[in-house]
Amino acid sequence: MKKTLVISLGGSLIVPDEIDLKLLEKFKSILEKHKSNYKFVVVCGGGSIARKYIKALSQANKSEFLQSMAGISVTRLNARFMSYFFGKDANQGIPHDMNQVSNLLAKNDFVFCGALRYAQNQTSDSTSAQLANFLGCEFINLTLVQGLYTENPLTHKNAKFISEISWQDFKKKTSKIKFKPGQHFVLDQGTAKIILKNKIPTYILGKNLQELDNFLSGKKFKGTIIKD
Repeated sequence: MKKTLVISLGGSLIVPDEIDLKLLEKFKSILEKHKSNYKFVVVCGGGSIARKYIKALSQANKSEFLQSMAGISVTRLNARFMSYFFGKDANQGIPHDMNQVSNLLAKNDFVFCGALRYAQNQTSDSTSAQLANFLGCEFINLTLVQGLYTENPLTHKNAKFISEISWQDFKKKTSKIKFKPGQHFVLDQGTAKIILKNKIPTYILGKNLQELDNFLSGKKFKGTIIKD
């Protein structure tokens, strides 16, 4: 019996500027390597492209709802691209609810989706956490940085890496950040609440995909573990 795993794939990994084919080829090869033991649900983020649309709508004084809907549309476009990229083992249509994800998972080794529906103060990471709870599985967040730090390591060179943190402490940490559509943090406030409430084992890994391979192989990996 294969295990199911939900992976949140950051939009900034898919399209940092141009589409990162080298990274995506590595991602594809790792998931294919482990498909005898796993089925994967990959929730695609919107990244910098979504943030550009959101910024423009914000500058045009459009509502946060419309900003969020623009972001959701980009996540679904990224998901469609990834399903094409993976080919025959991946879903052909993009699901818009959890039951559709579950049905596609019965027929495919890889299921790609974006954000499933609009919900206030949520991102594609929240979608990932909700899916992990719905499917009763673990959750991996793949993002630009290696894991959680005391401060943003991209702007603070003295930021310290946090290898493990409790669900409760992680929620406290995210609660200090004011939500905004397109926000750029390793996991959003809504996700923190979901993983705490449902006790979902969660792992934050960076763009060094060897760590993902190590995790799937049951080897030691570098990343942040969020658990009790």
